[in-house]
Amino acid sequence: MRINQTHPHAVTDLCDLGAELYASALSSGRIAREEVEQTPCLLEFALLHPDPDDDNWLRPVPPSVALAQRLHPLEREILHRRRSSIALTEAFEPFMAISALTPAPTHAITVLEGFNRINAALNVATAECQAEMLTIQPGGGRSENILNQAIERDQPLIRRGVSMRTLYQHTVRHSRGTMAYVDRMASGKVEIRTLEELVERLIICDESVAFIPASDDQQIALELRHPALVRYLIRVFEQLWRRATPLNEQIPYDPTPSGISGVQRSIAQLLVEGHVDEAIARRLGMNVRTCRAHIAKLATALGSGSRAQLGYLIAQSGILGRVSGALPEPRD
Repeated sequence: MRINQTHPHAVTDLCDLGAELYASALSSGRIAREEVEQTPCLLEFALLHPDPDDDNWLRPVPPSVALAQRLHPLEREILHRRRSSIALTEAFEPFMAISALTPAPTHAITVLEGFNRINAALNVATAECQAEMLTIQPGGGRSENILNQAIERDQPLIRRGVSMRTLYQHTVRHSRGTMAYVDRMASGKVEIRTLEELVERLIICDESVAFIPASDDQQIALELRHPALVRYLIRVFEQLWRRATPLNEQIPYDPTPSGISGVQRSIAQLLVEGHVDEAIARRLGMNVRTCRAHIAKLATALGSGSRAQLGYLIAQSGILGRVSGALPEPRD
């Protein structure tokens, strides 16, 4: 007789047919082999055994015996793990005694790797935030998924009366998604300002913890709890905040006789510094196509016929002295 072998499951998940046949065998005292051809699990789990008087029949193993056979290895494993946990506790007991006599160290810098761990740490920090959150969000408009996560995380802060100050780049003024996010947060103590160019992303909670990126792909972040580091980052934020323009005000650009816009002057500054189009677009929070369109308009306004000539004309035009909202270059 051939037994069907394609019937895998655990004994704790005994199939309906197997349970029905086992119950029938217990009731009648035996069951024909041919009846269990489709339930080899009954033999595999030792719930049935051959009838010593007739090979065509199987007899049921009493459930108390079958249960004991299954419980014994589990109990042995539990006992083994209990002994291991006791031994591990005893091994660490001397160190715990030493640790109890010294103050617990503060993890000044914690490396967070992966979006899940970063978001989990941010969720903890925002849940504990009671006074003020400061954020810098460079780049253009954020994706709907990121904005939804931000709303879910930030609305409890609004309900607790936490004040929020956020710095965006000027380009978000044209992002419907970001402006919709701003409208949803308008009921709280929320202030938003914009700048032409910003440093990397920054989040600070209650002057106690700050988060900064540690990789270009944003897969790694640093959680900073050293008081001096957090105070320094707050001063950076405040300096940028004073120079930024409130979202409900017009950007204060001084027009040039040639009609060059503030965005184009910022692009001109980055061009003469040697940045490529992709880097300029990233720093100003716009896509590369928009950046190149501005460069073309800048070249037309200055009468440039080539990229090399454009750099020379920018330097000669004097427009760099009127760039508004860009970050100053560091000095030696």
